[in-house]
Amino acid sequence: MRVGTVKEIKNHEYRVGLTPESVSELVAHGHEVWVETGAGLGIGAADSDYVAAGAAIKASATEIFAECEMVVKVKEPQAVERAQLREGQVLYTYLHLAPDPEQTADLVKSGVTAIAYETVTGAGNALPLLKPMSQVAGRMSIQAGATALEKAHGGRGVLLGGVPGVAPAKVVVIGGGVVGFNAAQMAVGMGADVTIIDRDAATLERLDSHFQGRVRTLYSGRAALAAEVAAADLVIGAVLVPGAAAPKLVTRDMLSTMKPGAVLVDVAIDQGGCFETSRATTHADPTYVVDGIVHYCVANMPGAVARTSTYALNNATLPHALKIADLGWKAALKADPNLANGLNVHAGKVTYEAVARELGYAYVPVAAVLD
Repeated sequence: MRVGTVKEIKNHEYRVGLTPESVSELVAHGHEVWVETGAGLGIGAADSDYVAAGAAIKASATEIFAECEMVVKVKEPQAVERAQLREGQVLYTYLHLAPDPEQTADLVKSGVTAIAYETVTGAGNALPLLKPMSQVAGRMSIQAGATALEKAHGGRGVLLGGVPGVAPAKVVVIGGGVVGFNAAQMAVGMGADVTIIDRDAATLERLDSHFQGRVRTLYSGRAALAAEVAAADLVIGAVLVPGAAAPKLVTRDMLSTMKPGAVLVDVAIDQGGCFETSRATTHADPTYVVDGIVHYCVANMPGAVARTSTYALNNATLPHALKIADLGWKAALKADPNLANGLNVHAGKVTYEAVARELGYAYVPVAAVLD
């Protein structure tokens, strides 16, 4: 199969779909790999590194979209990229379609076969291709929140860990999954006063056991959530409903109860955000203020640590890329039900139920297109 990867064009996105090491693996399996010139510069990989791995360097993304049977990316295709997709081509990348009707409409119109990293499953309904970026984003959320809390950045002027004689910042993490766990680890390590809120009793028990009293765990009822948000210096939104839009848990009314200069970091912004006042921002202009509360809602947080993120992502995505290239997309999905869960759009049909429900499309089960 001819596999291609292009330079990401989303604002301040430095990751790349394939590392030179991943290219080497694909070539070893007998596949042809095309890489857009400069695609790897954000992770310190020169064109010469890709050539040494066996890739052909192409001058533009246009060639790759036109000639490659599978395109491997990181972020969802932008409008100019979506216009170049075609029926019979496989797109393998993050998509986050539920809060993005324009992208969904374009993918449906193109006829492309779109496999989303974020809905590929693993044992126990885990999300193994989402996990590495959730780990990065969770850890980064505390770094970003700590910076936003500084007075020069519009925050309250509070140090997360405090100092002897001065209380540490109160950090509230909404959601105890991969993002929330990693955020809590970082916040605890920096000496903050941390509370994790979740609705799943087993998750709360696991977190309580892991942190051994270094965090408080709290069941997420409406009153409890409102009280914790009001008392917080930093709130991390770490809620995930796989494939669907995130629920709006922190309302605008709650902002009036918060301390002026407190910070909200919405890690769920790729799925529409879990704060009512969230809107996507970029690394170029990451924060804005609503009712005196600083919002950090960067939609590609891991892009700031592109080398770490790209290698972590490729560790998870490459085995499936090899399977698709070796067997073809249909045989690969038939052979692996977990990979089949990643199929979101195929030949003008929406094949992921949560996306179809959120955006009003007829839902076509994956099994129906694999027959």
